[in-house]
Amino acid sequence: MTIRTIKFLRTKIILIFFIAVMLVSCVSRRSNIFIPVPDPGFFEQEKTIGFAFGDIIGTRDGASARIMPEWLRRYINGGIEAVEDMTEYKNKYVFIGTNRGSNQVILNKWAEVFSPVYDFPVLAAGRIEKRIIASSTMYPEYEYGAFYENFVIRSYGSSYPDTVKEDSYWIRIKTDNGNGASSEAIVYFILITTEKYAMQSVINTMFSQTENSVRITNAQAYAVKRLHQNFFEGF
Repeated sequence: MTIRTIKFLRTKIILIFFIAVMLVSCVSRRSNIFIPVPDPGFFEQEKTIGFAFGDIIGTRDGASARIMPEWLRRYINGGIEAVEDMTEYKNKYVFIGTNRGSNQVILNKWAEVFSPVYDFPVLAAGRIEKRIIASSTMYPEYEYGAFYENFVIRSYGSSYPDTVKEDSYWIRIKTDNGNGASSEAIVYFILITTEKYAMQSVINTMFSQTENSVRITNAQAYAVKRLHQNFFEGF
């Protein structure tokens, strides 16, 4: 083997080495771009409603918080899950719309015109999106691809039969503004329920329609299938 041949082979080996390094680098960068893993805080669900039971200084029926409806006491102390544990709601999903302000007239009007037909889909879509996020192992737009955005958008425009506005109630709370100052606010709550079988039927239809309308990878399709299989556990 001549010196010239040796030099040629050495140059070729060096060139192959650098090409291999560049390819690994590109794969690494693409991996970082397309498969980001969010920090644990991304998956945490809001468990509080922004005030404590002790902050209540008045209600629709008087000064004592003890005379509030049971569903509202449970909601303030334990969230939606505590309300759905009530016997009368065992076969229903419970949703609670809230509004806060200082103008009693405006809040009364909001509660009066709240529609289970036109306003409920916003509450439903919020709960649906939270369920998707809770099931994700990475950002949902990467894990489920175009399915994620299309599914959430579809949930805003869907109709949910057997949805009923059961009750409404308001309370007055004191809030700490810092530096020893405080203010008062009125918080309105609207209790809405829907039959579980009816809402599950709507969501199952949404899954089928969305899967048939988007193009996603095989990995994303598998993730969507897994999401669908477990969707109503903890919903």
